[in-house]
Amino acid sequence: MTELLRANADTVVEKWVAEVAAVLRGRATRQELARDFRELYDVVLPLVGTDGRDLAGADFAEIRALLEEYSRARVRAGFTPSETASSVFSLKRTVFDLAENDEDPQLFRQLMTFSGLLDALGLWTFESYARAREEIIREQAEQLLELTTPVVKLWEGVLAVPLVGTLDSERTQIVMEKLLEALVETGSEHAIIDITGVLAVDTQVAQHLLKTVVAARLMGAECIVSGIRPQIAQTIVALGIEFGDIVTKASLADALRHALRREGVHVVRRPAGEDV
Repeated sequence: MTELLRANADTVVEKWVAEVAAVLRGRATRQELARDFRELYDVVLPLVGTDGRDLAGADFAEIRALLEEYSRARVRAGFTPSETASSVFSLKRTVFDLAENDEDPQLFRQLMTFSGLLDALGLWTFESYARAREEIIREQAEQLLELTTPVVKLWEGVLAVPLVGTLDSERTQIVMEKLLEALVETGSEHAIIDITGVLAVDTQVAQHLLKTVVAARLMGAECIVSGIRPQIAQTIVALGIEFGDIVTKASLADALRHALRREGVHVVRRPAGEDV
């Protein structure tokens, strides 16, 4: 059977590409499919005669790596897991068509073994797709957390961390790390944690805030928590949450004025109509 597949390699790959291209309906070019499938075909050929039961073995290392790379590329291109795995299963139909007129019992047994191999490879492709998608989703979530947790320099020696949405343990850790890094880089002595955009404050959120404040204090910086709206203030009181000696302000502007005063900068309102 190996000789049959090697002798008809071009025909098999061409039919394989045509079948998959018809299903994908232009979402991948024939040139792309031909390149990928030819590479897969060349790696599969030496494995003919095995049924794929020992897919975790060293003999299958190359095909595993190739299918993992193929699956990751398909995830990023927006293909479904079924489309990705069926591309491998499609080779089975193409090979069966090639040998459909051959009545050799030995060839038939070899085809059944080859079918088992492709089933194992297709399932591995499906699992690789799922792992790759989970990894990409995790990477994107981490990138999103980074983007939604900026550290802004408001004034010389004054940093601000505007928080929006939900504050959980993972996000608090990122806030803490980014704030401490910024304090070291800028040498700032004041940090404002603005929670105007935080949806709700409960005991867990308060604990996360306190950890961040303590970490900043260990770096020699004073933290101010701003954005304490009336509803948030009532919730904090009802829950019996104590902020201790942490400075809290109703708005970011109030917190900035406090930090500037501590820096020795006094903001004076200019009378209307007075020239600068």
